[in-house]
Amino acid sequence: MAKLKVYVKNNQNVVKIPVGIRLLIRRCCSAVLTTENFNRDAEVSVSFVSNNEIKKLNKTYRDKDSETDVLSFPLTGEDGAEEYNTETGAVLLGDIVISLEMAVKQAAVYGHSLEREVGFLTVHSMLHLLGYDHETTPLDERIMREKEEAVLDKLGISRDATFVVGTDN
Repeated sequence: MAKLKVYVKNNQNVVKIPVGIRLLIRRCCSAVLTTENFNRDAEVSVSFVSNNEIKKLNKTYRDKDSETDVLSFPLTGEDGAEEYNTETGAVLLGDIVISLEMAVKQAAVYGHSLEREVGFLTVHSMLHLLGYDHETTPLDERIMREKEEAVLDKLGISRDATFVVGTDN
């Protein structure tokens, strides 16, 4: 069985990291690789940043001067070949950068849990690291959305199962 190493780093101090979120991220990364039949050892880095930081990254790397929820940075060599950890031989998939501030805001807007939102952003980004792109054609967008929901459903955090329900007092 292939090994997956997920490095999770908190580079912000605006949102307290919820208990279990690191495990959720690892589960999401692993589920994407399993679903995509990626059967090699792999490494991925996930960083939590502030809205200010993700805005800077978005401007620098995408020329978009705005906050965003998540950015994906696939690691490939100059010729497009995969990068490897020379010590372990694991494929270096790349980096995922998540704005927890934006995740909190979007969870409230969409009416679901923060866990669902972070899970979605992680799965979405992992698919980008594997080469999927929802911004190319409507068909590519649909394929990616269906893959996202299939993985989240397997993890028990599907759209239908994670809406926050208000309580009557």
